Amino acid sequence: MTFRIAPVLVAALLAAGCASSSKVMLGQARPALDPAQVQVYRTAPAGSLEIAQLESKSAVGFGTQGQTDAAVARLKREAAALGANGIVLLGVGSSGSPVGMSVGAGSYGRHSGGGLSMGIPTTQKQAAGVAIYVPPGTSVDPSLVVPDAAPKP
Repeated sequence: MTFRIAPVLVAALLAAGCASSSKVMLGQARPALDPAQVQVYRTAPAGSLEIAQLESKSAVGFGTQGQTDAAVARLKREAAALGANGIVLLGVGSSGSPVGMSVGAGSYGRHSGGGLSMGIPTTQKQAAGVAIYVPPGTSVDPSLVVPDAAPKP
């Protein structure tokens, strides 16, 4: 009997959790922006306006830096869609859960089959932040900007 584990494993991983996001509006949305224009801040610059509280989750994976980057990028896309040109990053974390997988077993008359069951530890990265609008001309202390998350020119 041949087991085709790869398609079952992929289906189990996809069913376990997909990338998602949520928002709670705190202020007025503005016209959408390009996500590359969204800065990530440690704290809000003086004079900025709150637009929404955002949360995002990466796709299920094995806890890589790429998942963290994807969760923050999702925050930036959500903020840009609301017209926010900044995000105050509140935190990034992980949530893990084993993905269970089993492959059939049974019997028919004198013939019986075996089975396979295994758990694969996977995680999702979560990011939370507040989408803000920093008015043009606002003086921003460079120490407030998160360097690795700053938009690329």
